[in-house]
Amino acid sequence: MLKHRGFPGRLTGTDFQFTIRRANPKGVTAITRRERYRDRRPADRRADEAFMAALWEHFGDEPFERGNLDAGRLSWLFGREVVPAQEPFDPSDYEALLKIDEAVARRSFPQVFEADAPWEDDEDDEEDW
Repeated sequence: MLKHRGFPGRLTGTDFQFTIRRANPKGVTAITRRERYRDRRPADRRADEAFMAALWEHFGDEPFERGNLDAGRLSWLFGREVVPAQEPFDPSDYEALLKIDEAVARRSFPQVFEADAPWEDDEDDEEDW
C-alpha cells in the first residue's frame, strides 16, 4: 500500500480521517458512492471540502493511486468529483488509480479552487508593516 507522504491524516481538530495507517488485515475496504444529502451536518461538509482541497493540492488533475487514502472519505466524493482513472476499476484495490474530475469538483467545491483559499500559504501577499 502506497503511503502518500505529506497528505493530512485528518481534518484538524476533528476525528474526520483522511488516511489510514496500515492495510486492513481482513481485506481492503471497497470504495462505494455515498449520497450527499442537503441536510448533511456542516462539519461533514467542511470535511469533504478540506479533503478535496488536499487531493487537489497533492495530485491536481493527474491520476493518483488510492494507497492509504481512507475509503470512507473517498466514498463521499467517488463517482462525482473523484472518478476511476483506469478500466477495469477495482474498488477494493489499494493500487487502483483515481483522478479528480476537475469540472465537477469546481462546481461542487468552488472555494477549493479560489486563489485566496484559507488553507493556502500566500506568503507573497503579506502586507508590509
